[in-house]
Amino acid sequence: MQRLLPVIKGDCDMYKSIVEAVFCHAKIQPQKLCLADDNDTVTYGEYADLIAKYAGCFVAQGIRKEDRVVVEACQTIDYLAIELALQLIGAIFVPVEHNCAIEKMASFANRAEAKAVIACREDAFPVALQYTFDQLKGLCEPAEAYIPEQFPVGDEICEILFSTGTTGKEKGITILHSNNIALAGNVMHGVEMEKDNVEMIPSPMNHSHGLRRYYANMFNGSTVILLGSVMNIKKFFDNLDTYGVNSMDLVPSALTVVLKLSKEKLAEYQDKIRYIQFGAAPMMEADKIKICQLLPRTRLYNFYGSTESGCICIYDFNRGDDKKHCIGKPAYNAEIIIVDDERREIVSSAENTGLLASRGGMNMPGYWQDEEETAKVLIDGIVYSNDVAYFDEDGDIILLGRKGDVINVGGNKVSPEEIENVCKTMPGVEDCGVVPFEDATRGIVPKIFVQLSKGTEFDAIAIRSYLASKLEPYKVPVYIEQIDLIPRSYNGKLLRKELK
Repeated sequence: MQRLLPVIKGDCDMYKSIVEAVFCHAKIQPQKLCLADDNDTVTYGEYADLIAKYAGCFVAQGIRKEDRVVVEACQTIDYLAIELALQLIGAIFVPVEHNCAIEKMASFANRAEAKAVIACREDAFPVALQYTFDQLKGLCEPAEAYIPEQFPVGDEICEILFSTGTTGKEKGITILHSNNIALAGNVMHGVEMEKDNVEMIPSPMNHSHGLRRYYANMFNGSTVILLGSVMNIKKFFDNLDTYGVNSMDLVPSALTVVLKLSKEKLAEYQDKIRYIQFGAAPMMEADKIKICQLLPRTRLYNFYGSTESGCICIYDFNRGDDKKHCIGKPAYNAEIIIVDDERREIVSSAENTGLLASRGGMNMPGYWQDEEETAKVLIDGIVYSNDVAYFDEDGDIILLGRKGDVINVGGNKVSPEEIENVCKTMPGVEDCGVVPFEDATRGIVPKIFVQLSKGTEFDAIAIRSYLASKLEPYKVPVYIEQIDLIPRSYNGKLLRKELK
């Protein structure tokens, strides 16, 4: 089959899209392993052929440039090939989570004004075209490969990612090809990715976190190993051995599962795993300590960012001088500024904190068909967050938490995460969450909700005493309440609003 590359580019910075990078690598290194999932593998040459076939199928089905296509996420080669095939023909990829409720998927299709839906099961959606993955594969096999006149250009929309965003309301974040190129650069340079990188990614591929690690590896011409679930711990370690995995991407909740199921086994790979990327939610302090002990020579990166402005800060917390609340320095394509409540740039410090904002090629152009919400967070290319932060004397960025979450106790700014991290080290405390509470006599004070391990009796005095031994007096929660379950999202992010 004829491949699509008219020119081999020597400088990866010249790629205008991730799909172009994949096809360039397919011509340069067609036999190199590109992707593996739980059931199959493809080389770069095979992957380019598969993308071209799916692209030809979409054209034959009447899908055109700028058409939106909703796709139910799977951890499979075909799912990712479908994504790049849509982008190759200029269509817009709209991923939704695996097993997404029918009503929810229909809502996304309506909001995106989608032309097609591709899902794991047959259901009625408000679109002109709909397919199951099996149906689409059957249509793909006889299709003629699509040969474009040129690859997509940087300023074209390639995907819409639905997220709660920085303002709490669910919205569609539009992403350009140039955004994904800048994001790939942030990841590649941040983790010092090598050409022989083999990265295992169990993170869901509808979420920006997993997608952007995949993009970085495709841009780099390296190998990605998809994993359906970290609950299959045997498959997790089989992949490490079979494919020579030397890097990983894990959300904090996945790390917790791996540590619980594998005990000390990760230590056997301490000289093989170069780095692990973490992100999408804060890590449990006990897990951070444990993974550093098991992998003392592995670079353990915490990426900070949002779907709107991704991978903008990076910090190796295993470098030997772990700082509390540190998110490191700006990433390769990111510029970070700290602003006041009027969004004026300030010289920040521990005594003069502000709100974190970013500019750079990774920033979204806006929310899909929502100028009002866009204007709340994006002005002149700068994405403004509600995260309270400052630069320390080393040029590192210290993140205290979300505005509204940071608790002002008698003029002292208290990070709820600091209290939570200490509390989680107490035997018998399974999980916890801290929120501000208005006391009639003391004003605003910390309140902590605790989820106890099975068989542990609730003892507020013991908890308060433990925290008082490790925290300044004004940080010790005045109120302590036991609940059955701390509310968290699928990736482990604390749903603090539900506690409030």
